Amino acid sequence: MVFGKPRDLRDKRIFHQISLIPFLAWVGLGADGLSSSAYGPEEAFRNLGSHIYLAIGLAAMTALTVFIISAAYRGIIEEFPHGGGGYVVATKLLGKSAGVASGCALLVDYVLTITVSVAAAGDALFSFMPLGWAAMKLPVEIFFIFGLTTLNLRGARESAIALAPVFLLFVFTHLALIVGGILMRAPALPATAIEVGTGFHKGLGTLGIGGMILLFIHAYSLGGGTYTGIEAVSNGLPIMREPRVQTAKRTMVYMATSLAFTAAGLLVCYLLWHVTPEQGKTMNAVLSERVTAHMPLGRTLVIVTLFSESILLVVAAQAGFIDGPRVLANMAVDSWVPRRFAALSDRLTTHNGIVLMGATSLAALLYTHGDVGQLVVMYSINVFLTFSLSMFGMMRHTWQERRKGAHWHRKALLFSSGFVLCATILVITVFEKFREGGWITLGVTGLVIALCFVIRAHYREVRMKLAQLYQDVRHIGAHAAAPIDIVDRNTPTAAVLVPSFGGIGIHTVLNIFRAFPNHFKNLVFISVGVIDSGGFKGADAVDALEESTREMLKKYLMVAAELGVPAAVRFGIGTDAVEEAERLCLGVMKEFPVVTFFGGKVVFERERWYQRLLHNETALAIQKRLYWAGATMVVLPARVT
Repeated sequence: MVFGKPRDLRDKRIFHQISLIPFLAWVGLGADGLSSSAYGPEEAFRNLGSHIYLAIGLAAMTALTVFIISAAYRGIIEEFPHGGGGYVVATKLLGKSAGVASGCALLVDYVLTITVSVAAAGDALFSFMPLGWAAMKLPVEIFFIFGLTTLNLRGARESAIALAPVFLLFVFTHLALIVGGILMRAPALPATAIEVGTGFHKGLGTLGIGGMILLFIHAYSLGGGTYTGIEAVSNGLPIMREPRVQTAKRTMVYMATSLAFTAAGLLVCYLLWHVTPEQGKTMNAVLSERVTAHMPLGRTLVIVTLFSESILLVVAAQAGFIDGPRVLANMAVDSWVPRRFAALSDRLTTHNGIVLMGATSLAALLYTHGDVGQLVVMYSINVFLTFSLSMFGMMRHTWQERRKGAHWHRKALLFSSGFVLCATILVITVFEKFREGGWITLGVTGLVIALCFVIRAHYREVRMKLAQLYQDVRHIGAHAAAPIDIVDRNTPTAAVLVPSFGGIGIHTVLNIFRAFPNHFKNLVFISVGVIDSGGFKGADAVDALEESTREMLKKYLMVAAELGVPAAVRFGIGTDAVEEAERLCLGVMKEFPVVTFFGGKVVFERERWYQRLLHNETALAIQKRLYWAGATMVVLPARVT
């Protein structure tokens, strides 16, 4: 009832059914960018202080920056059509170290995406409620995180469809607010222009041209939260409807246009309506109240506008739940984080990553008590670290490949401009806000990067140890002997569970005959092809995995033939290795009345708590299930010293 029915992997329409069309991608991923207009422009405008005459230039620069960054990410989408965003871009173009730094920055970024979106939603929601209700803000925000976690475990498409009406309500209410706010102040535009001109001349007298430029850059940089979320589309490319690249590029256009209009429009309206911060209210709340003050049902319009803003911010947290687990899955495939984060649930969601995102964002919310100002600072730093690495990587790549592609000058200019803008915002934000929460982001990101290197080193060491096992037995099965069919199914049979062809599987077979000489007359090799986030890239993924699993098992038939033992294979495809293996084993029990199951497990000389997290316990989990079914299963060790 909560998470929905399992998906059928053999249904050829399955990928089409769970993928996102441009509009739903705009809702699920673009909402992150659009929602930043709820706090980014406000932060920039606040930092102008009394020099609000610079708001017009700030609005123009904000819109320009949105279009430059989004155009650059359209180029990234073309270059990396399989997605992965900043992690894949930095890994491929700048090396593994830059890749893991970008990936870890993205992970922390997506945790903070959820936290800052939910916290800002709480601020907007309680802006039109009595001050006495403020104590309920944090519990409501906690409820939002739990609700989004549950919704995303059902699937990205379902969550986007459910939240689409709220997204459209935000678009229409804020379009009306901005257009109405500008038109209603149209008669005062000449007076406002005079005020801006007077303010500019006074600013020149007090600050000088250099001081004015520094103030402008300062406000522009600290409003960097406006541009957060633009990269979400390139990270979420794997869930786009085919043709993916065109779908993603169209989604990027939707998001860039809506964000540029909303952010720049709000800055202009702040100036026209002389909006100033008020206690317990966002500047958007103040603007809404002033614009609708003399309208019929004005209070109702304010409530609807702020309600749509608050719920859109909740929708924006979707990007963290959609893209964060996908970054985790990409890093898990490359062994930077525990491999279980690449696993898919029967609803084809990266469930481990979704749960981790929900839990860590909840921890960040409780730590900061939902303080949006502190969260935006923490959030912006990692966003622009990833932006800067991606832009630099693409700039370097464009220069290196300049002889192979046309119009490389345009691309080089685009990525260079994007890099300068993003690096400037990053440096100023870190410098200005280091003591106000910036140090926390940098410290946490550094710790995550260090942890990733430790995890990868562990996997590399274990892989080398296991490779030595194969060196001793690599000659077995290499002679392409013809498989021997099983004739008598009633004789003692050893059923061996093998995840892949290698030293563990071959040693398990040899140890069976060493431990039980002259007892088993048949061998049955059982394998489960596991569809994970690394393999589920399209409608043909299941067929490709099925074929590779079949070819792998043929090698074990050759091993059995060389040993002179009749053998057969049984395999299945699924997202859960334990569940599918149990189904296969129960089927084998019906075919072979006298059967004993065998599996291999990596065993360490000194067991540590973290080894259970890094290495799956599949063999033991299957053993428990088969014991309950009345079968016998022996787990043989693959020792790692």
